[in-house]
Amino acid sequence: MIVYSSTKNQFQSDIMSNDIESIIESAFKKATGHRTPQSELNSWRNSLQFMDRIVADGDIPDDAGISIEYHIPQSSKRIDFIISGKNSLREDTAILVELKQWQEASIIEKDGIVETRFKHGLKETSHPSYQAWSYKCLLEDYNQTVQEETIRLIPCAYLHNYEDDGVITNSFYEKYLDYAPVFLKNDALKLRDFIKSHVKYGDSDGLMYRIDNGKIKPSKNLAEQLASMLSGNEEFVLIDDQKVAYETALALSHKSQDGPKQVFVIEGGPGTGKSVLAINLLVEMTKNDLVAQYVTRNSAPREVYRAKLTGSFSRSRIDNMFSGSGSFHSVQRNTFDCLIVDEAHRLNRKSGMFNHLGENQIKEIINASHTSIFFVDEDQKVTVKDIGDKDEIVYWASQLGAEVSTITLESQFRCNGSDGYLAWLDNSLQIRPTANQTLSKEDYDFRVFNNPGELHANITELNLVKNKARMLAGYCWKWVSSKNGDESDIMIGDYHAQWNLKTHGQSWIIHPDSVSEVGCIHTSQGLELDYVGVIIGPDLIVRNGQIITDVSKRATTDKSVQGWKRMLKEDPDMAKAKFDAIIKNTYRTLMTRGQKGCYIYCTDEETADYFSSLLA
Repeated sequence: MIVYSSTKNQFQSDIMSNDIESIIESAFKKATGHRTPQSELNSWRNSLQFMDRIVADGDIPDDAGISIEYHIPQSSKRIDFIISGKNSLREDTAILVELKQWQEASIIEKDGIVETRFKHGLKETSHPSYQAWSYKCLLEDYNQTVQEETIRLIPCAYLHNYEDDGVITNSFYEKYLDYAPVFLKNDALKLRDFIKSHVKYGDSDGLMYRIDNGKIKPSKNLAEQLASMLSGNEEFVLIDDQKVAYETALALSHKSQDGPKQVFVIEGGPGTGKSVLAINLLVEMTKNDLVAQYVTRNSAPREVYRAKLTGSFSRSRIDNMFSGSGSFHSVQRNTFDCLIVDEAHRLNRKSGMFNHLGENQIKEIINASHTSIFFVDEDQKVTVKDIGDKDEIVYWASQLGAEVSTITLESQFRCNGSDGYLAWLDNSLQIRPTANQTLSKEDYDFRVFNNPGELHANITELNLVKNKARMLAGYCWKWVSSKNGDESDIMIGDYHAQWNLKTHGQSWIIHPDSVSEVGCIHTSQGLELDYVGVIIGPDLIVRNGQIITDVSKRATTDKSVQGWKRMLKEDPDMAKAKFDAIIKNTYRTLMTRGQKGCYIYCTDEETADYFSSLLA
């Protein structure tokens, strides 16, 4: 969808009217039915004045196309400014310009990422060159018109307020600067020359109209690339009932193309291979010319599986196949062939940073796709906002006229293949009574340590084998190192450690040197290790054999229990039950990340004695 489309000549006339932002706003409202925030109006007004001066050159043809706010169909992404026409060889060409009003930025260690200041403070975001290049990849990978007509897409970025300070143009981002050059405040003439070198003749064939109306399908190149990445990767091999669920999902996705919507709910506990199945389905559907995306509420699984598919830690065009769950509130019905929702129990009602967008993420996902596949483990709901349970999914499926299928995965890959450990843990955490009241060493390697430093040292040694051992903890310590990188977050006697988020972000769990850090529920859920060390904080203690949870012991920086004081005041019984379940589910999730073993340290001595007493 193109919000504004005209020729260069008409665009300059609209600029001269001093009302370009109102013209675009009117077109935006007509196209989407929504009003535009004042901040975006200001952005259009300021940035488009700069682009008007850039294109005011006689060598840029008057009938070159100008498109503003082009919504890439199968995503929520928008390309700010496009100049379309033909190059000197009469080849169709579109220059994709990412516009930024930034004035400062900082280099961080993550590939293709910078930190800059937005209205509500500093935030990590894609480097402008990476962003422009990724949008080009998205069109090349999914737009059939671009694929078949060999249209030349030329990405670039223009930061018209940014004085060159060596950050945006740093050699750390060299790869993406080569893919999409960046132009700063003093580069207006360079950008003009760049445009003239690629657009010599006007857009006489309605290039952007053809792109906008092109059929959406994955390119063969992308499908082959994905299949090659998956081939021989032992982490993604399907076993037993995973294969049944896999074939069922494929059958439902084909059925939905000419029939009613299909909703497939796949239930399974820790280690049943939900994520392995999800990635296999993503690859196979792409090979079959279906537009599919892997969706999670939490970004950690997306970051890790992207890295595992690409075979490195660098970002790539695979990014466009992964999406957050809040991306579908403004997506048209049946835009996708299939949305594969991993960790669906973590879905929220509203989307956006301030939880003000959309109506219900489950409803919006089902609406946006012919087939929706939800992977659910209701015992892993760990925040007050988690709404993704089977009943909620079935309700919205019926509201939207979708047929529902369900299956339960039984094969156990985590926890030494032992259902006994999971049953023992549920009984020990008093989530549900089971017959497994004691745990033997033969069932699972579970140990209780009296010193957190000794625990961490053991995990560090185990990590030397396959880089598959990590430390985790309940979120009972503030994340102070986010502001001062030299400070420790978790301090227990002589033991000092930092949370993982500062250096490696959501993909910390696969970085070898991150074993020195400690992860939390938000960066480990949906992922698996061989061994895990878990620090049980003061939010879960044992008194006289009874598990007692205390939400007030959670760190104030933990947004998963935000609003707990108000909820306890309004409905004490409901709130206590809710937060009791959240805290127990949190530790159940942390303590089931290890396939071979779980070692724990309890900040409370009686709690440590309790777990020790349950070992055979």
